[in-house]
Amino acid sequence: MDWNRYRFRSLWPLPAPPATVYEVLARPEDYPRWWRAVREVNRLDDTTGVIRIRSVLPYDITFTAREVRRDPAAGVLEIAMTGDLEGWARWTVTADGAGSLARYDQVVTVTKPLMRRLAVPGRPVFRANHALMMRSGRRGLAGHLRAV
Repeated sequence: MDWNRYRFRSLWPLPAPPATVYEVLARPEDYPRWWRAVREVNRLDDTTGVIRIRSVLPYDITFTAREVRRDPAAGVLEIAMTGDLEGWARWTVTADGAGSLARYDQVVTVTKPLMRRLAVPGRPVFRANHALMMRSGRRGLAGHLRAV
């Protein structure tokens, strides 16, 4: 088992139509406004940016995100990630009753040296930290959608 490889899935039921949710998720430079764990997003060009995140644990993770798929008809946004995390992440937004379901899938390998050194004992803590970050993001996005 590679202790530095992670696979995550989060499901976010949201109070807005899929097109609205997709439009918000397609603007990562606005994430820091509603997702407190996303500390900074700096666009490099139309499809690439550098993102810095921090959840509960006292360390930042920085990676370059490059868009590899933007498909509004399918509700899919996908990025390739390089830096402290190597891999990919994907949003898939679908209708769910009167609202939407945003599914987040991510497969990454951690390259940040501190996290690699703590891979075995830290794994449950890193997974919990990610879960808290995602819960915060869902709450922030739900509130943002209610406000717009």
